Amino acid sequence: MTRPDSIPAEVVVGLDVGTTGVKASAFEPGSPWRCTVVREYPLLQPAPDQYVQDPGTLLAAVRDALAECVAAASGAEVVGVSVSAGMHGLVALDADGRPLTPLVTWADARARTEARALHQSGRARELHSRTGVPVHSMSPLTKLRWFAHHEPDLWRAARWWAGLKELLLWWLTGEMVTELSSASGTGMLDMTSRTWSREAVEVAGVDPDRLPPVVATTAIYPLAAGAAGDVGLPVGTPVVVGAADGPLGNLGTGALSPGVAGLSLGTSGAVRMAVDRPTVDADGTLFCYALTDDVWVVGGAVSNGGSIVRWLADTIAPDIRPADGDRDAAVLALADGVPPGSDGLVMLPYVLPERAPLWDPDLPGAYVGLRRAHTRGHLVRAAVEGVCAQMRVLLDGLDRVAPVTTVRATGGAFGNAIWRDVMAAVAGRPLYLEDGAGGTALGAAALGLLALGRAPSLADASAQLGVSVDPAGPPVAVDPAVVATYEQVRDSVSGMVANLSRAAQMIDRR
Repeated sequence: MTRPDSIPAEVVVGLDVGTTGVKASAFEPGSPWRCTVVREYPLLQPAPDQYVQDPGTLLAAVRDALAECVAAASGAEVVGVSVSAGMHGLVALDADGRPLTPLVTWADARARTEARALHQSGRARELHSRTGVPVHSMSPLTKLRWFAHHEPDLWRAARWWAGLKELLLWWLTGEMVTELSSASGTGMLDMTSRTWSREAVEVAGVDPDRLPPVVATTAIYPLAAGAAGDVGLPVGTPVVVGAADGPLGNLGTGALSPGVAGLSLGTSGAVRMAVDRPTVDADGTLFCYALTDDVWVVGGAVSNGGSIVRWLADTIAPDIRPADGDRDAAVLALADGVPPGSDGLVMLPYVLPERAPLWDPDLPGAYVGLRRAHTRGHLVRAAVEGVCAQMRVLLDGLDRVAPVTTVRATGGAFGNAIWRDVMAAVAGRPLYLEDGAGGTALGAAALGLLALGRAPSLADASAQLGVSVDPAGPPVAVDPAVVATYEQVRDSVSGMVANLSRAAQMIDRR
Protein backbone atom coordinates (compact mmCIF):
# COMPACT_ATOMS: atom_id res chain seq x y z
CA MET A 1 0.00 0.00 0.00
CA THR A 2 1.18 3.54 -0.76
CA ARG A 3 -0.30 6.54 1.07
CA PRO A 4 0.84 10.02 2.20
CA ASP A 5 0.51 10.81 5.90
CA SER A 6 -2.15 13.54 5.76
CA ILE A 7 -5.79 12.68 5.09
CA PRO A 8 -7.88 14.90 2.78
CA ALA A 9 -11.50 15.90 3.29
CA GLU A 10 -12.80 14.10 0.19
CA VAL A 11 -11.57 11.34 -2.09
CA VAL A 12 -12.83 9.49 -5.13
CA VAL A 13 -11.87 5.82 -5.50
CA GLY A 14 -10.91 4.19 -8.78
CA LEU A 15 -11.33 0.42 -8.60
CA ASP A 16 -9.30 -1.31 -11.32
CA VAL A 17 -9.89 -5.07 -11.61
CA GLY A 18 -7.76 -6.96 -14.11
CA THR A 19 -6.45 -10.36 -15.11
CA THR A 20 -4.19 -11.12 -12.17
CA GLY A 21 -4.86 -8.37 -9.69
CA VAL A 22 -7.00 -5.52 -8.40
CA LYS A 23 -5.87 -1.99 -7.62
CA ALA A 24 -7.98 0.27 -5.40
CA SER A 25 -6.75 3.86 -5.56
CA ALA A 26 -8.15 6.83 -3.66
CA PHE A 27 -7.48 10.30 -5.09
CA GLU A 28 -8.06 13.77 -3.68
CA PRO A 29 -9.28 16.04 -6.49
CA GLY A 30 -7.06 19.05 -6.95
CA SER A 31 -4.08 17.66 -5.06
CA PRO A 32 -1.36 15.02 -5.48
CA TRP A 33 -2.72 12.98 -2.54
CA ARG A 34 -3.41 9.38 -3.42
CA CYS A 35 -3.53 6.00 -1.73
CA THR A 36 -3.17 2.69 -3.59
CA VAL A 37 -3.77 -0.88 -2.45
CA VAL A 38 -3.04 -3.91 -4.63
CA ARG A 39 -4.19 -7.51 -4.26
CA GLU A 40 -3.22 -10.30 -6.64
CA TYR A 41 -4.93 -13.55 -7.59
CA PRO A 42 -4.02 -16.38 -9.95
CA LEU A 43 -4.95 -16.90 -13.58
CA LEU A 44 -5.93 -20.56 -13.62
CA GLN A 45 -5.38 -23.07 -16.43
CA PRO A 46 -7.65 -26.08 -15.74
CA ALA A 47 -7.12 -27.52 -19.23
CA PRO A 48 -5.11 -26.73 -22.38
CA ASP A 49 -6.33 -23.51 -24.01
CA GLN A 50 -8.43 -22.62 -20.94
CA TYR A 51 -7.51 -19.58 -18.82
CA VAL A 52 -10.04 -18.73 -16.12
CA GLN A 53 -10.48 -16.91 -12.84
CA ASP A 54 -12.33 -18.14 -9.78
CA PRO A 55 -15.11 -15.58 -9.14
CA GLY A 56 -15.03 -16.10 -5.37
CA THR A 57 -11.26 -15.60 -5.13
CA LEU A 58 -11.44 -12.55 -7.36
CA LEU A 59 -14.27 -10.89 -5.43
CA ALA A 60 -12.52 -11.58 -2.13
CA ALA A 61 -9.43 -9.78 -3.43
CA VAL A 62 -11.59 -6.86 -4.60
CA ARG A 63 -13.27 -6.70 -1.19
CA ASP A 64 -9.96 -6.74 0.69
CA ALA A 65 -8.27 -4.15 -1.54
CA LEU A 66 -11.22 -1.77 -1.39
CA ALA A 67 -11.61 -2.22 2.37
CA GLU A 68 -7.93 -1.49 3.00
CA CYS A 69 -8.01 1.54 0.72
CA VAL A 70 -11.08 2.92 2.50
CA ALA A 71 -9.48 2.30 5.88
CA ALA A 72 -6.28 4.06 4.81
CA ALA A 73 -8.35 7.09 3.81
CA SER A 74 -10.32 7.01 7.05
CA GLY A 75 -11.43 10.52 7.91
CA ALA A 76 -12.05 11.44 4.29
CA GLU A 77 -15.48 11.31 2.69
CA VAL A 78 -15.55 8.84 -0.19
CA VAL A 79 -17.67 10.75 -2.72
CA GLY A 80 -17.89 7.77 -5.03
CA VAL A 81 -16.37 4.52 -6.25
CA SER A 82 -15.84 4.22 -10.00
CA VAL A 83 -15.21 0.83 -11.56
CA SER A 84 -12.81 -0.35 -14.25
CA ALA A 85 -12.74 -3.99 -15.36
CA GLY A 86 -10.85 -6.16 -17.79
CA MET A 87 -12.58 -6.89 -21.08
CA HIS A 88 -13.80 -9.99 -22.94
CA GLY A 89 -14.60 -12.19 -19.93
CA LEU A 90 -17.63 -14.48 -19.82
CA VAL A 91 -19.38 -16.10 -16.87
CA ALA A 92 -22.72 -17.85 -16.59
CA LEU A 93 -24.91 -16.73 -13.67
CA ASP A 94 -28.12 -18.10 -12.23
CA ALA A 95 -31.19 -15.99 -11.46
CA ASP A 96 -29.67 -14.97 -8.11
CA GLY A 97 -26.40 -13.87 -9.68
CA ARG A 98 -24.45 -16.92 -8.49
CA PRO A 99 -21.69 -18.06 -10.87
CA LEU A 100 -22.30 -21.36 -12.65
CA THR A 101 -18.90 -21.28 -14.35
CA PRO A 102 -15.48 -19.78 -13.72
CA LEU A 103 -14.88 -16.44 -15.36
CA VAL A 104 -13.56 -17.33 -18.80
CA THR A 105 -10.94 -14.66 -19.54
CA TRP A 106 -9.72 -12.94 -22.69
CA ALA A 107 -6.74 -15.34 -22.75
CA ASP A 108 -8.96 -18.41 -23.03
CA ALA A 109 -8.73 -19.99 -26.51
CA ARG A 110 -11.27 -22.82 -26.23
CA ALA A 111 -13.43 -21.10 -28.84
CA ARG A 112 -10.75 -21.12 -31.55
CA THR A 113 -12.78 -23.55 -33.70
CA GLU A 114 -15.87 -21.36 -33.47
CA ALA A 115 -13.83 -18.29 -34.45
CA ARG A 116 -12.22 -20.11 -37.36
CA ALA A 117 -15.63 -21.25 -38.65
CA LEU A 118 -16.89 -17.66 -38.72
CA HIS A 119 -13.86 -16.58 -40.73
CA GLN A 120 -14.28 -19.47 -43.16
CA SER A 121 -17.97 -18.67 -43.61
CA GLY A 122 -17.17 -15.06 -44.52
CA ARG A 123 -19.19 -13.61 -41.63
CA ALA A 124 -16.24 -12.43 -39.55
CA ARG A 125 -15.50 -9.25 -41.49
CA GLU A 126 -19.12 -8.06 -41.41
CA LEU A 127 -19.33 -8.74 -37.67
CA HIS A 128 -16.12 -6.76 -37.13
CA SER A 129 -17.46 -3.83 -39.15
CA ARG A 130 -20.71 -3.80 -37.18
CA THR A 131 -19.34 -4.35 -33.66
CA GLY A 132 -15.75 -3.07 -33.78
CA VAL A 133 -14.43 -6.38 -32.41
CA PRO A 134 -12.35 -8.71 -34.59
CA VAL A 135 -13.71 -12.26 -34.52
CA HIS A 136 -11.32 -14.20 -32.30
CA SER A 137 -11.42 -16.80 -29.55
CA MET A 138 -11.07 -13.98 -26.98
CA SER A 139 -14.49 -12.50 -27.67
CA PRO A 140 -17.60 -13.39 -25.67
CA LEU A 141 -19.43 -13.92 -28.96
CA THR A 142 -17.28 -16.95 -29.84
CA LYS A 143 -17.19 -18.16 -26.23
CA LEU A 144 -20.99 -18.21 -26.18
CA ARG A 145 -21.00 -20.34 -29.31
CA TRP A 146 -18.57 -22.72 -27.60
CA PHE A 147 -20.82 -23.15 -24.56
CA ALA A 148 -23.85 -23.74 -26.78
CA HIS A 149 -21.95 -26.47 -28.62
CA HIS A 150 -20.09 -28.11 -25.72
CA GLU A 151 -22.10 -27.42 -22.54
CA PRO A 152 -25.76 -27.47 -23.68
CA ASP A 153 -27.19 -28.25 -20.21
CA LEU A 154 -25.26 -25.40 -18.63
CA TRP A 155 -26.18 -23.22 -21.58
CA ARG A 156 -29.86 -23.73 -20.88
CA ALA A 157 -29.49 -23.35 -17.09
CA ALA A 158 -27.83 -19.92 -17.17
CA ARG A 159 -30.14 -16.97 -16.53
CA TRP A 160 -27.45 -14.41 -17.38
CA TRP A 161 -24.36 -14.43 -19.55
CA ALA A 162 -22.15 -11.71 -18.13
CA GLY A 163 -18.54 -10.57 -17.83
CA LEU A 164 -16.17 -9.27 -15.18
CA LYS A 165 -17.73 -5.79 -15.02
CA GLU A 166 -21.24 -7.19 -14.54
CA LEU A 167 -19.99 -9.54 -11.80
CA LEU A 168 -18.46 -6.58 -9.97
CA LEU A 169 -21.52 -4.37 -10.32
CA TRP A 170 -23.78 -7.16 -9.08
CA TRP A 171 -21.62 -7.56 -5.97
CA LEU A 172 -21.35 -3.82 -5.37
CA THR A 173 -24.91 -2.72 -6.13
CA GLY A 174 -27.18 -5.72 -6.66
CA GLU A 175 -27.94 -4.46 -10.19
CA MET A 176 -27.50 -6.75 -13.20
CA VAL A 177 -26.36 -4.23 -15.83
CA THR A 178 -23.45 -3.68 -18.16
CA GLU A 179 -22.20 -0.43 -19.63
CA LEU A 180 -21.44 0.83 -23.11
CA SER A 181 -17.67 0.39 -22.89
CA SER A 182 -17.59 -3.21 -21.66
CA ALA A 183 -20.48 -4.12 -23.96
CA SER A 184 -18.52 -2.73 -26.92
CA GLY A 185 -15.85 -5.36 -26.27
CA THR A 186 -18.17 -8.37 -26.46
CA GLY A 187 -18.47 -8.54 -30.23
CA MET A 188 -22.25 -8.26 -29.85
CA LEU A 189 -22.87 -4.50 -29.56
CA ASP A 190 -23.93 -2.50 -32.60
CA MET A 191 -21.62 0.53 -32.52
CA THR A 192 -24.11 2.70 -34.37
CA SER A 193 -27.22 2.04 -32.28
CA ARG A 194 -25.30 1.43 -29.01
CA THR A 195 -27.58 -1.58 -28.38
CA TRP A 196 -27.16 -5.33 -28.67
CA SER A 197 -26.83 -6.20 -32.36
CA ARG A 198 -29.60 -8.48 -33.57
CA GLU A 199 -27.27 -10.09 -36.11
CA ALA A 200 -24.37 -10.62 -33.70
CA VAL A 201 -26.59 -11.97 -30.93
CA GLU A 202 -28.10 -14.38 -33.43
CA VAL A 203 -24.61 -15.59 -34.37
CA ALA A 204 -23.77 -16.02 -30.68
CA GLY A 205 -26.95 -18.06 -30.31
CA VAL A 206 -28.11 -16.30 -27.14
CA ASP A 207 -31.45 -14.65 -26.37
CA PRO A 208 -30.96 -10.88 -25.89
CA ASP A 209 -32.87 -10.97 -22.60
CA ARG A 210 -30.11 -13.18 -21.17
CA LEU A 211 -27.61 -10.35 -21.68
CA PRO A 212 -27.51 -7.49 -19.14
CA PRO A 213 -29.09 -4.17 -20.14
CA VAL A 214 -26.60 -1.61 -21.48
CA VAL A 215 -26.34 1.71 -19.57
CA ALA A 216 -24.08 4.74 -19.98
CA THR A 217 -20.58 4.57 -18.51
CA THR A 218 -21.55 7.51 -16.28
CA ALA A 219 -24.57 5.74 -14.76
CA ILE A 220 -24.64 5.67 -10.95
CA TYR A 221 -26.12 3.10 -8.54
CA PRO A 222 -26.08 3.06 -4.73
CA LEU A 223 -23.68 0.77 -2.88
CA ALA A 224 -25.61 -2.22 -1.54
CA ALA A 225 -25.72 -3.05 2.16
CA GLY A 226 -23.70 -6.27 1.90
CA ALA A 227 -20.77 -4.72 0.03
CA ALA A 228 -20.94 -1.58 2.19
CA GLY A 229 -20.50 -3.65 5.32
CA ASP A 230 -17.62 -5.59 3.78
CA VAL A 231 -15.58 -2.53 2.79
CA GLY A 232 -16.50 -0.02 5.48
CA LEU A 233 -18.45 2.50 3.40
CA PRO A 234 -21.92 3.92 4.03
CA VAL A 235 -24.83 2.18 2.36
CA GLY A 236 -25.82 4.17 -0.70
CA THR A 237 -22.33 5.48 -1.50
CA PRO A 238 -22.44 6.34 -5.23
CA VAL A 239 -21.01 3.60 -7.46
CA VAL A 240 -20.21 4.83 -10.96
CA VAL A 241 -20.43 1.89 -13.36
CA GLY A 242 -17.36 3.20 -15.20
CA ALA A 243 -15.83 1.76 -18.35
CA ALA A 244 -13.52 -0.99 -19.54
CA ASP A 245 -9.86 -0.92 -18.57
CA GLY A 246 -8.49 -0.25 -22.06
CA PRO A 247 -10.33 3.00 -22.80
CA LEU A 248 -9.88 4.14 -19.21
CA GLY A 249 -6.14 3.71 -19.63
CA ASN A 250 -6.21 6.43 -22.27
CA LEU A 251 -8.14 8.75 -19.97
CA GLY A 252 -5.80 8.05 -17.06
CA THR A 253 -2.69 8.85 -19.08
CA GLY A 254 -4.09 11.89 -20.86
CA ALA A 255 -4.02 10.15 -24.25
CA LEU A 256 -7.20 11.76 -25.59
CA SER A 257 -5.74 14.15 -28.16
CA PRO A 258 -5.18 13.47 -31.88
CA GLY A 259 -1.82 11.80 -32.49
CA VAL A 260 -1.37 10.72 -28.87
CA ALA A 261 -1.42 6.96 -28.30
CA GLY A 262 -1.99 5.34 -24.94
CA LEU A 263 0.14 2.27 -24.35
CA SER A 264 -0.46 -0.10 -21.46
CA LEU A 265 1.69 -3.05 -20.53
CA GLY A 266 0.69 -5.33 -17.70
CA THR A 267 -0.19 -9.01 -17.97
CA SER A 268 -1.14 -8.26 -21.58
CA GLY A 269 -0.49 -5.15 -23.61
CA ALA A 270 -2.44 -2.69 -25.74
CA VAL A 271 -2.07 0.46 -27.81
CA ARG A 272 -5.07 2.75 -28.29
CA MET A 273 -5.87 6.19 -29.69
CA ALA A 274 -8.99 8.26 -28.98
CA VAL A 275 -11.42 9.11 -31.78
CA ASP A 276 -14.73 10.97 -31.69
CA ARG A 277 -16.80 8.27 -33.39
CA PRO A 278 -16.71 4.51 -33.99
CA THR A 279 -13.93 3.71 -36.46
CA VAL A 280 -12.93 0.42 -38.08
CA ASP A 281 -9.71 0.32 -40.12
CA ALA A 282 -9.86 -0.84 -43.71
CA ASP A 283 -7.51 -3.77 -43.07
CA GLY A 284 -9.71 -5.14 -40.29
CA THR A 285 -6.83 -5.49 -37.81
CA LEU A 286 -7.82 -2.99 -35.10
CA PHE A 287 -10.57 -2.92 -32.50
CA CYS A 288 -12.86 -0.01 -31.60
CA TYR A 289 -14.28 0.33 -28.06
CA ALA A 290 -16.24 3.06 -26.29
CA LEU A 291 -15.12 5.23 -23.39
CA THR A 292 -18.29 7.33 -23.41
CA ASP A 293 -20.96 7.81 -26.02
CA ASP A 294 -18.85 10.56 -27.62
CA VAL A 295 -15.31 9.21 -27.09
CA TRP A 296 -14.11 5.91 -28.55
CA VAL A 297 -10.68 4.32 -28.77
CA VAL A 298 -9.24 2.43 -31.72
CA GLY A 299 -6.23 0.15 -31.38
CA GLY A 300 -5.02 -3.35 -30.76
CA ALA A 301 -4.05 -5.66 -27.93
CA VAL A 302 -1.42 -8.36 -27.54
CA SER A 303 -2.08 -11.35 -25.31
CA ASN A 304 1.57 -11.77 -24.40
CA GLY A 305 2.72 -8.82 -22.33
CA GLY A 306 4.33 -8.93 -18.92
CA SER A 307 2.94 -12.45 -18.53
CA ILE A 308 5.87 -13.63 -20.64
CA VAL A 309 8.07 -13.17 -17.56
CA ARG A 310 5.86 -15.47 -15.48
CA TRP A 311 6.12 -18.09 -18.22
CA LEU A 312 9.91 -17.73 -18.29
CA ALA A 313 10.05 -18.06 -14.52
CA ASP A 314 8.22 -21.37 -14.65
CA THR A 315 10.00 -22.81 -17.67
CA ILE A 316 13.63 -21.72 -17.64
CA ALA A 317 14.07 -20.35 -14.12
CA PRO A 318 12.09 -22.52 -11.65
CA ASP A 319 15.15 -22.45 -9.39
CA ILE A 320 14.92 -18.69 -8.88
CA ARG A 321 12.94 -18.03 -5.70
CA PRO A 322 14.04 -14.68 -4.26
CA ALA A 323 13.57 -13.98 -0.58
CA ASP A 324 11.40 -10.94 -1.29
CA GLY A 325 9.06 -13.00 -3.48
CA ASP A 326 9.52 -10.77 -6.55
CA ARG A 327 10.20 -13.46 -9.15
CA ASP A 328 9.55 -11.11 -12.06
CA ALA A 329 12.39 -8.80 -11.03
CA ALA A 330 14.71 -11.72 -10.33
CA VAL A 331 14.06 -13.32 -13.73
CA LEU A 332 14.47 -10.02 -15.56
CA ALA A 333 17.76 -9.51 -13.75
CA LEU A 334 19.11 -12.49 -15.67
CA ALA A 335 19.20 -10.21 -18.72
CA ASP A 336 21.62 -7.77 -17.07
CA GLY A 337 24.66 -7.51 -19.30
CA VAL A 338 22.95 -8.96 -22.40
CA PRO A 339 23.28 -6.38 -25.20
CA PRO A 340 20.34 -4.93 -27.13
CA GLY A 341 19.39 -7.35 -29.88
CA SER A 342 20.25 -10.32 -27.64
CA ASP A 343 23.23 -11.28 -29.81
CA GLY A 344 21.00 -12.22 -32.73
CA LEU A 345 18.33 -14.10 -30.76
CA VAL A 346 14.75 -13.15 -31.60
CA MET A 347 11.58 -14.30 -29.85
CA LEU A 348 8.10 -14.35 -31.33
CA PRO A 349 6.28 -14.28 -27.98
CA TYR A 350 3.07 -16.13 -28.79
CA VAL A 351 2.88 -18.42 -25.75
CA LEU A 352 -0.72 -17.33 -25.19
CA PRO A 353 -3.11 -17.25 -28.19
CA GLU A 354 -2.23 -14.01 -29.90
CA ARG A 355 -4.56 -11.18 -30.76
CA ALA A 356 -3.66 -8.06 -32.76
CA PRO A 357 -2.65 -7.52 -35.42
CA LEU A 358 -2.84 -11.08 -36.78
CA TRP A 359 -5.80 -12.29 -34.65
CA ASP A 360 -4.53 -15.87 -34.99
CA PRO A 361 -4.89 -18.00 -31.84
CA ASP A 362 -3.11 -20.89 -33.58
CA LEU A 363 0.12 -18.99 -34.20
CA PRO A 364 2.85 -20.60 -32.05
CA GLY A 365 5.67 -18.79 -30.35
CA ALA A 366 9.29 -19.37 -31.33
CA TYR A 367 12.88 -18.47 -30.59
CA VAL A 368 14.76 -17.81 -33.83
CA GLY A 369 18.54 -17.66 -34.14
CA LEU A 370 19.28 -19.74 -31.04
CA ARG A 371 22.99 -20.58 -30.61
CA ARG A 372 25.04 -22.47 -28.04
CA ALA A 373 26.48 -19.24 -26.67
CA HIS A 374 23.06 -17.93 -25.72
CA THR A 375 22.19 -18.04 -22.02
CA ARG A 376 19.06 -17.77 -19.94
CA GLY A 377 19.66 -14.05 -19.89
CA HIS A 378 19.49 -13.94 -23.68
CA LEU A 379 16.20 -15.83 -23.61
CA VAL A 380 14.80 -13.31 -21.15
CA ARG A 381 15.95 -10.21 -23.01
CA ALA A 382 14.78 -11.58 -26.35
CA ALA A 383 11.33 -12.17 -24.85
CA VAL A 384 11.09 -8.58 -23.62
CA GLU A 385 12.27 -7.32 -26.99
CA GLY A 386 9.75 -9.56 -28.76
CA VAL A 387 6.83 -8.20 -26.76
CA CYS A 388 7.92 -4.60 -27.34
CA ALA A 389 8.30 -5.30 -31.07
CA GLN A 390 4.67 -6.45 -31.17
CA MET A 391 3.64 -3.20 -29.49
CA ARG A 392 5.54 -1.27 -32.17
CA VAL A 393 3.56 -3.09 -34.86
CA LEU A 394 0.37 -1.83 -33.22
CA LEU A 395 1.67 1.75 -33.11
CA ASP A 396 2.46 1.55 -36.80
CA GLY A 397 -1.03 0.19 -37.45
CA LEU A 398 -2.58 3.21 -35.76
CA ASP A 399 -0.75 5.43 -38.23
CA ARG A 400 -3.30 4.26 -40.80
CA VAL A 401 -6.02 5.94 -38.72
CA ALA A 402 -4.03 9.06 -37.79
CA PRO A 403 -0.27 9.64 -37.46
CA VAL A 404 0.98 8.76 -33.96
CA THR A 405 3.36 11.47 -32.76
CA THR A 406 3.75 10.63 -29.05
CA VAL A 407 3.04 7.74 -26.70
CA ARG A 408 1.74 7.88 -23.12
CA ALA A 409 2.66 4.63 -21.36
CA THR A 410 1.45 3.01 -18.17
CA GLY A 411 1.38 -0.43 -16.60
CA GLY A 412 3.01 -2.58 -13.96
CA ALA A 413 5.67 -3.93 -16.32
CA PHE A 414 7.29 -0.50 -16.49
CA GLY A 415 8.28 -0.77 -12.85
CA ASN A 416 11.36 -2.58 -14.19
CA ALA A 417 14.00 -0.64 -16.12
CA ILE A 418 14.43 -3.19 -18.90
CA TRP A 419 10.79 -2.85 -19.98
CA ARG A 420 11.05 0.96 -19.90
CA ASP A 421 14.29 1.11 -21.84
CA VAL A 422 13.39 -1.43 -24.51
CA MET A 423 9.89 -0.06 -25.11
CA ALA A 424 11.19 3.50 -25.42
CA ALA A 425 13.87 2.42 -27.89
CA VAL A 426 11.46 0.32 -29.96
CA ALA A 427 8.47 2.70 -30.01
CA GLY A 428 9.77 4.99 -32.75
CA ARG A 429 8.12 8.01 -31.11
CA PRO A 430 8.77 9.89 -27.84
CA LEU A 431 7.45 7.74 -24.99
CA TYR A 432 6.29 9.42 -21.78
CA LEU A 433 5.86 7.20 -18.75
CA GLU A 434 3.02 7.85 -16.30
CA ASP A 435 3.52 6.99 -12.64
CA GLY A 436 2.22 3.79 -11.06
CA ALA A 437 -0.93 5.29 -9.54
CA GLY A 438 -2.01 6.73 -12.86
CA GLY A 439 -3.34 4.81 -15.79
CA THR A 440 -6.52 2.83 -15.50
CA ALA A 441 -7.34 3.40 -11.82
CA LEU A 442 -6.92 7.13 -12.30
CA GLY A 443 -9.00 6.98 -15.46
CA ALA A 444 -11.79 5.28 -13.53
CA ALA A 445 -11.63 7.96 -10.84
CA ALA A 446 -11.70 10.73 -13.45
CA LEU A 447 -14.75 9.25 -15.17
CA GLY A 448 -16.30 9.06 -11.71
CA LEU A 449 -15.79 12.79 -11.16
CA LEU A 450 -17.52 13.51 -14.47
CA ALA A 451 -20.43 11.22 -13.61
CA LEU A 452 -20.81 12.73 -10.15
CA GLY A 453 -21.08 16.24 -11.60
CA ARG A 454 -17.76 17.33 -10.11
CA ALA A 455 -16.13 18.03 -13.48
CA PRO A 456 -17.57 19.55 -16.68
CA SER A 457 -15.52 17.37 -19.04
CA LEU A 458 -13.22 14.37 -19.18
CA ALA A 459 -10.22 16.66 -19.66
CA ASP A 460 -11.12 18.70 -16.57
CA ALA A 461 -11.77 15.55 -14.53
CA SER A 462 -8.37 14.07 -15.35
CA ALA A 463 -6.70 17.44 -14.78
CA GLN A 464 -8.16 17.52 -11.24
CA LEU A 465 -6.27 14.27 -10.62
CA GLY A 466 -2.99 15.59 -11.97
CA VAL A 467 -3.13 14.45 -15.59
CA SER A 468 -2.12 17.11 -18.09
CA VAL A 469 -2.53 17.28 -21.84
CA ASP A 470 1.18 18.11 -21.88
CA PRO A 471 3.57 15.54 -20.37
CA ALA A 472 4.84 16.40 -16.91
CA GLY A 473 8.44 15.52 -17.71
CA PRO A 474 10.75 14.53 -20.54
CA PRO A 475 10.32 11.32 -22.54
CA VAL A 476 12.23 8.20 -21.58
CA ALA A 477 15.79 8.67 -22.81
CA VAL A 478 16.97 6.45 -25.65
CA ASP A 479 20.36 5.68 -27.19
CA PRO A 480 20.29 6.25 -30.99
CA ALA A 481 22.57 3.25 -31.49
CA VAL A 482 20.11 1.03 -29.62
CA VAL A 483 17.22 2.43 -31.66
CA ALA A 484 19.09 1.53 -34.85
CA THR A 485 19.68 -2.01 -33.58
CA TYR A 486 16.00 -2.53 -32.93
CA GLU A 487 15.04 -1.12 -36.31
CA GLN A 488 17.18 -3.83 -37.94
CA VAL A 489 15.60 -6.53 -35.79
CA ARG A 490 12.10 -5.24 -36.56
CA ASP A 491 12.72 -5.40 -40.31
CA SER A 492 13.39 -9.15 -40.08
CA VAL A 493 10.57 -10.06 -37.67
CA SER A 494 7.70 -9.58 -40.15
CA GLY A 495 9.15 -12.23 -42.44
CA MET A 496 9.60 -14.61 -39.52
CA VAL A 497 5.96 -14.16 -38.51
CA ALA A 498 4.76 -14.82 -42.05
CA ASN A 499 6.81 -18.02 -42.29
CA LEU A 500 5.64 -19.15 -38.87
CA SER A 501 2.02 -18.50 -39.79
CA ARG A 502 2.35 -20.58 -42.96
CA ALA A 503 4.00 -23.41 -41.01
CA ALA A 504 1.23 -23.36 -38.41
CA GLN A 505 -1.40 -23.58 -41.15
CA MET A 506 0.35 -26.59 -42.70
CA ILE A 507 0.51 -28.37 -39.34
CA ASP A 508 -3.14 -27.57 -38.67
CA ARG A 509 -4.19 -29.11 -42.00
CA ARG A 510 -2.49 -32.44 -41.22
